[in-house]
This record gives sequence, structure tokens and C-alpha cells, in this order.
Amino acid sequence: MKRFTLAALLLATAPAAYADTLVDNVRGTTIGANGQVEQFTGLLFDSAGVVKRVIHTGEKKPKPRMDYQYHIDGKGRVMLPGMIDAHVHVMDIGFAALSLDLSGTTSLADALNRIAKFSAEHPDRPWIIGRGWNQEAWKLGRFPTAAELDAVTGGRPVWLERVDGHAGWANSAALKAAGVSSSTKDPAGGKVERTPDGSPQGVLVDTAMELVSSKVPAPRPEDRDLALANAQQILFKRGVTAVADMGTAIEDWQAYRRAGDANKLYVRIMAYARGTEQMVLIGGPGPSPWLYQDRLRLNGVKLYVDGALGSRGAWLRAPYADAPATRGLPQLNQTQLGNLMSRAAMDNFQVAIHAIGDQANATVIGAIADLSETYKGDRRWRIEHAQIVDPKDIARFAASGAIASMQPIHQTSDRLMAEARLGPDRLAGAYPWKSLKSAGVRLAFGSDAPVEVADPWSGIAAAVSRKGPDDQPAGGWQPQERVTPAEALAAYTVDAAYAGFAESRFGRLAPGLRADFVLVDTDPLTANPAQLRETKVLETWIGGGKVWSTEKGVETETPSKR
Repeated sequence: MKRFTLAALLLATAPAAYADTLVDNVRGTTIGANGQVEQFTGLLFDSAGVVKRVIHTGEKKPKPRMDYQYHIDGKGRVMLPGMIDAHVHVMDIGFAALSLDLSGTTSLADALNRIAKFSAEHPDRPWIIGRGWNQEAWKLGRFPTAAELDAVTGGRPVWLERVDGHAGWANSAALKAAGVSSSTKDPAGGKVERTPDGSPQGVLVDTAMELVSSKVPAPRPEDRDLALANAQQILFKRGVTAVADMGTAIEDWQAYRRAGDANKLYVRIMAYARGTEQMVLIGGPGPSPWLYQDRLRLNGVKLYVDGALGSRGAWLRAPYADAPATRGLPQLNQTQLGNLMSRAAMDNFQVAIHAIGDQANATVIGAIADLSETYKGDRRWRIEHAQIVDPKDIARFAASGAIASMQPIHQTSDRLMAEARLGPDRLAGAYPWKSLKSAGVRLAFGSDAPVEVADPWSGIAAAVSRKGPDDQPAGGWQPQERVTPAEALAAYTVDAAYAGFAESRFGRLAPGLRADFVLVDTDPLTANPAQLRETKVLETWIGGGKVWSTEKGVETETPSKR
């Protein structure tokens, strides 16, 4: 009798797994520790949102009440690790949802109509702010002008960023407020587009953008909090559970910290400061620790070597085919870049470098090779975009050990523009995913949102097909650069985590890692590109808590409440 009573007491007081949750009846896929595809049928995670078991076909199933308390029937749906977008601008995603959106406009007239409507609907705003215009999509053959904006906006300042964030369009009131005139000189690494008489035409490229953007009223803290909340919902709807935030300012970091302190930060943010000054301001003596249950960390710094192809700011080895007078707008030479990289590396900050043109990529590769003689250990240098790489530099890229942080959707959006900028004889190194992968370079995929939509499914479709949503061109553009579905999935999960020093915390579904997963209606390993683009995210979970469901369209059970 005494033995029975003691056993009952021990059973009653045992902490055991009563708060554990089993999700089963799923068609699960993750990338294993060996880099191979792993299939499973169920997932068991604890009350802290950490995976305890991954259950495979034929394995003994956990027992109810003994091994878990909560049970969720996956209903045969596809389960995948949460998608990781390896290159976004978190606050810009949120602000873009709150400001004038010109993405998708098909002509200058279409854009002007949208601007006029937005201006009329918001008469109280001191400036009209927006982004997303693309003169290439308008087939305009030139940049838009301040005079064209003046016709629909009057005397209120207007500042509209180009889709790639590397040029801005201002009206006359904005140019006047910024003091930009015919006597204004082009800053290093930038250009003020001008009329034949030398007056500012209305578009400012790369570093010249600061002339106007610095005069735009700064968002209030509450504006930033709202933008972050919006950005999180936009990401969750697409199945994105973690991001690399490229260009974090101290004000952004403060918004992330406010959200974390209030248990409202759910997306995992690997932050890269906007230059070395912001890096020191945020991180001080080194990278921050992981905060809020692995939901926030300052990893390092983001640097720029050039601009973008669309605005002819990308730094090329040879002149632009459609503008022979320029090779782009380099932001730094190799010595300057090396000094900034060294400043970060000496305090163990990770370095991520924006490089689009072939000369920019060659310069970064050279700087990494030089610094690697001094800074040993696991540095994981990142090259962001790496859009145009001279084929002769592929082996050097691999030898440098750099990670190629690339955005597949850029290839399908930029295809015609890239052909015009480079000409047919210089396309062999354009968006060279497979060439880099085959050489041994690790790929991390993302979207560059809000430049593109933070949609990993469209990204995977582009990566495996080299075709756009219109299924063009036939056979794919430079089809030798396609990657396999498994390689694309890895680049959006485990390899994107590796690129941010997070592979021991999240990025795949395995014991000891965070239970970040999505339930979707499409298997990315077997679907065709059209099906991939139509993927519906049914549920998004972070740390064992549901943050998105198509049934409600809002967060339903946050990780902080578990």
C-alpha cells in the first residue's frame, strides 16, 4: 500500500511532458544535418517551443498523456521549416504598407494618377512619401521628372524611392526644401540627374538621394512600432519566420527592443547595422547576444560597394551597353572597403557587403582575400546580391569562403533590363546561382523586400525555372543556372540560417532547435513553377506558437503566450 502511494505521488509531481505538443499526420520535409532531404510524419515540441522529436514513418509514436498533452492533427498537409528571408528591410516593409505604393504601375500616367489620388486622400500629410516606381516597367526610356510630379501634387513636397531603393524622384517643392539646385555638386558615389541647362531634373541616384531624404520628417516611435507590426504580419502571411535585416538603424533597433520587451516581437531578426557608426551605436564592443528567445540579435554590419543595375549605379568592369559613358557609381574602392571591413572584423562583427556589378564583386572578393590573412576563424563574409559575377571570378568567390546572399526573384524581374544594360555578350555571369553552388559557394536566398514581395514561394519558382510568372522565356533564361528544388529549399531555410550564425537555433526541424514551421498546400519538391507561385500558407508557427492562420488572417497564439 505504501509503495502504491509513493508511486502515485511521484507520478503526480513529475514535470514530464504534459505541456508538450504533438503535430502529426503531416507530410513533413526538412533539410537534415547532412544537407540531404529528410521526410517525416510528425513533430513533438515542448512548452518552450523547442523540438523534442521528429517522427519518421515506421517509428514508434508518442503516447498521449504520457508523452504529450496537446495534439494537433496536421490533416495530411505539407509541413516545412519556417522560411528564412536572407535579405530584407524590415521597417521599410512596414512603412511601404503605410505609404504610397507605386509597385505594379505600368506607365507614367498610371503612376501619376495613383500619386494624385493618394495626395487628395491625405491632405494632412506635410510630405507625400512612397516607393516602387520603375521607369523600365513603364517603357519610358528615361527617368521621370519633377515637372511631371508638380502637375499632380502642387506645392507639397513629394519624395518617391525607386523600386530598388537606389534612386529617388522628387518634385520641385522637395528639391527646394533640400536646397538642390543647378549649383549642387554630385556627391561621391551619387548623381543628380539634370536637364540640358544643368538644373536638377527630379531624380537623384544612390548617395545623392540623401540630399532630399534627409529633409523628410522622421517617423515617430509610434509610427515605427506600427510599421513593425505590419511588417510581421506581411511576413507571416508568406510563411517567413526569420529574416536578415539589412541596414538596421538605431531607431529600428529601438523599435525591435520595444516590441521584444512587450512580447510583441515574434519574427526572428538577424540584424546588420547600417554602416560602422550604427554598428557601434547599437552593438558597442561586439555583436549582441541572442535576445527574446532567439528572436533578435545584432550580427554585424551592412556595407555598400555600388548601386543597382536599374539606375545604372552597379559598378561594371566595362561600360554599360545602353550608356557607354558610364561604368556605374562605385561607393568605395578596395582600400576604403577593406578599412571598414577591418573595423568591423576586429570586434567580431559579421560583414555583409552589397555588390551587384562584376567590378563590385571582384573588389569585394579581393578585399576578403586580403583581410583573411589577418582575421582568421569563422567569419562568414557575406556578399549581398552578387548579381553580375565575371565567370573568371567564380573560383575566386569560392576560395574566399564568402556566402552568396542572392534574390532569385530579381532575375525574373530584371531579365530584360539586364540584357539592355549588359548586352548579349556579358550575360554568362548574370545571376549565377548554379555556377556558384557548383564551385562550393553556400547560397542564402531572400527577396530584398520591399524591393520585391517577401514571397519565398515565387523565389523558389524562379530559382528552379529561371522563368517569370508569364512562363517566359521558353526553356528559362540562362537555364544552366537553375538550381534543384532541394537546393532552393535549403537556401531558404538551413543555409539562410547558417548565413546568420543561427544554424544551431533554427532553420531546420530537428531536436534542440526552435519549432518554427509552416503548413502549406504545396510540396515545393514536386510542384511545378506555376503551382509554387500559387502556394497558400495555411499556418505559420514560431517557437511552438501559431502566429498566422488563413482561417483568421491574424496572429492566433503567439510564442510568448505558450
